Amino acid sequence: MKYLLMVLLALCLAAGSSSAHHSFAATYIEDQTVTVEGDIVQFLYRNPHSFVHLTAKEKDGSISRYTIEWGGTSQLGAQGVGKDTLKVGDHVVISGNPGRNAQDKRVRLLSLLRPRDGYGWGRRPGEVVN
Repeated sequence: MKYLLMVLLALCLAAGSSSAHHSFAATYIEDQTVTVEGDIVQFLYRNPHSFVHLTAKEKDGSISRYTIEWGGTSQLGAQGVGKDTLKVGDHVVISGNPGRNAQDKRVRLLSLLRPRDGYGWGRRPGEVVN
């Protein structure tokens, strides 16, 4: 009986955690791509998703802050990305899927390039966020 209760508890916990994850398609337009170039103002390396916040100059000359959603620490860590990979002030070019609400200035990161040293992510096999 004790074994059965433990199995049921494990199944309930597994079901709860898998349903908690949202689909990227709910937030981002997956068949479109945008490119944003700017300077990092914050890099949050965390779970379940990491975030890069950057300021970018718009075509009209104004400055906007973008929120770029990336993978979690275990997934990025396995691909060579750590908490010190990006620093505040780094100039980067990011391509990704735009958010469904353009006013939010959100992007799902698909590729990143830091022109200063040529560091990049998202162009080699396996560098993807699921």
